[in-house]
Amino acid sequence: MQAFYSDQFVLPLPEGHRFPMAKYAMLRDALVAHLPEIQLLQAPRASDAELLRVHTPDYVRGIADGSVPAAVTREIGFPWSEAMAERARRSVGATVAAARSALRHGLGANLAGGTHHAYAEKGGGFCVFNDVAVAARVLQAQQLREGRELKVAVIDLDVHQGNGTARIFQDDASVFTLSLHGEKNFPFRKEAGDLDVGLPDGTTDADYLAALDAALLELDRRCTPQLVFFLAGADPHEGDRLGRLKLTFEGMQARDQRVMDWCLARRIPLVLLMAGGYGIQIDATVQVQLNTYLLAYAHWQRWQSAQ
Repeated sequence: MQAFYSDQFVLPLPEGHRFPMAKYAMLRDALVAHLPEIQLLQAPRASDAELLRVHTPDYVRGIADGSVPAAVTREIGFPWSEAMAERARRSVGATVAAARSALRHGLGANLAGGTHHAYAEKGGGFCVFNDVAVAARVLQAQQLREGRELKVAVIDLDVHQGNGTARIFQDDASVFTLSLHGEKNFPFRKEAGDLDVGLPDGTTDADYLAALDAALLELDRRCTPQLVFFLAGADPHEGDRLGRLKLTFEGMQARDQRVMDWCLARRIPLVLLMAGGYGIQIDATVQVQLNTYLLAYAHWQRWQSAQ
């Protein structure tokens, strides 16, 4: 199993910034300690050609050279720097690489990614470029050159709706977007995806899993993808500062297992992305993510044994 990382490209954030940048290196360290079988690989840089499959030329150029307006970087939530631009490219490159690995081996992972608030022309909510959208377009183009179509499903279980992803793929029959999120949480203006399930504040394990089961049944009815992007956000966990839902560690594991089982039963390659996680205790966020990887490695082993 291959997993791609870019945590060595760390943003120099102002002191007291609320984004928990340290979680990425902590997750990589946890994987080295607990899952040494996973092949950890440095993320490649996404090229301009790859980014331009989704993003506008002015926006790609503005992030590259720092000419992006200050209002845009305020909406993103990170000050512009060369490190910010480099990290954004590597985050996308990691997802492109993970998607290629998934098509070859059944599952590929990005230790970060899931930057679903980025639109074609702007970023937002700590998201610069939309890694899932770019990777989907890159892989679809690659498959088309080989004479095949590639239908994609995005199963977005970050606690925040994937508004940028939904907007990019609106009216696109080749990509199905499913988002299970806090109805009253950010973004406060939602975009219409193919299947949006808004949950009330305080939702606990049983109600969340029932909603997920219903959503997967509906996905099954409406879409037959050849590739799934799974945004396994840690922020529905009860210990998250921004999540407002009340899932336990066990509930989060049951969530991940349902998605992986759904993909395995249909032999659909899975791209795993970590998306959001803002634990009151950062160790709790990393534990949720490590638990996801423990399940993912078992999933990858089952995929290999069924070859």
